Amino acid sequence: MLEPLTQIGRDAATGGYVRDAWSPADMELREWFAGEAARRGLDLREDRNGNLWAWWGDPSRRPGVVTGSHLDSVRQGGAYDGPLGVVSAFAALDLLRERGGVPASPIGVVCFTDEEGARFGVPCMGSRLLTGAIRPERALALTDDDGDTLADVLARAGRRPESIGRDDETLAGVGAFVELHVEQGRGLADHGRPVGVAAAIWPHGRWRFDFRGRADHAGTTRLADRDDPMLPFARMVLAARAAAERRGVVATVGKVRVSPGNANAVPGHVAAWLDARGAAEDDVRALVAELAEGHEVSEESWTPVVGFDPALRDRLARVAGGGTPAPVLPTGAGHDAGILAAAGVPVGMLFVRNPTGVSHSPEEHAEQADCEAGVVALADVLEDLCR
Repeated sequence: MLEPLTQIGRDAATGGYVRDAWSPADMELREWFAGEAARRGLDLREDRNGNLWAWWGDPSRRPGVVTGSHLDSVRQGGAYDGPLGVVSAFAALDLLRERGGVPASPIGVVCFTDEEGARFGVPCMGSRLLTGAIRPERALALTDDDGDTLADVLARAGRRPESIGRDDETLAGVGAFVELHVEQGRGLADHGRPVGVAAAIWPHGRWRFDFRGRADHAGTTRLADRDDPMLPFARMVLAARAAAERRGVVATVGKVRVSPGNANAVPGHVAAWLDARGAAEDDVRALVAELAEGHEVSEESWTPVVGFDPALRDRLARVAGGGTPAPVLPTGAGHDAGILAAAGVPVGMLFVRNPTGVSHSPEEHAEQADCEAGVVALADVLEDLCR
């Protein structure tokens, strides 16, 4: 089932995927989702924020159990982050139908919009808007690298920007959410198990640092006369690494924009984005405060620690593990599941083993047998929750 997706948004030179929200690649993926829903006779709905829902049963009569993930990617990302969860959701539904019977509760498959935040800088946009975790006016004003606002992009895609925001009607149909995801780490490889369960999501956020100087000629401007913003930027990157090691967290500067961007000119402005995460919120906040001293910094997103429902977590571990409970693991990766959990939705997560732990990269991988084990585990969980 993953095969039809392998060429959509793929960079032939690198093997990585570029699937920005509302891009042509994303629109093609949305068409694929609609086709899979139609093929199974599911009721396809698009909520006011662009999230896609395919229902087996009517969630307006009784809240349902929802599974799924996202189809967009980080730039130059892998094939499994997001799509594995959506494809596995459809496959688990197929397996349930093969087993016979009709679930007591509706089952939904969801594809959340713009989970990665690659285009507009805020991750989990679709679920944040759905739950009211981000103000619509702030979201609509966000711009991409071309200067287009989310409002512009939605309008061009035939959507109604004025309609986005918290959607209580859609949320009322979600009785529980179980997201299957490729593991972004090596926990399951170390445990020797194909499937695991998430315990919690670390607190994490993104911050923009702006370093301002004066653009000048690279050959005629003496070093003593330069106001080069690349120097404080470089010091910040090194300081982030040192502070992260000292505080026991992780910090990454993975996106930089240099202006005017000429090889033969001293830059006039450097914008850099810091991603910081850790087990303890105070440690993450302290790292950012340390780095921000004396600099122009703005917080673009923040997600506090999310602990998944303990009873549901233990139930998933028991059901998904077969005869032996599945390993329960924390994660430093953010997910739509975390946004829904913070909004009060009962949420659980299943992880499928990643043998190398590499993710957000073309090297991301999961073995076929482990993916199939994930589908069986997800079907077992859905069957158990829908009794």
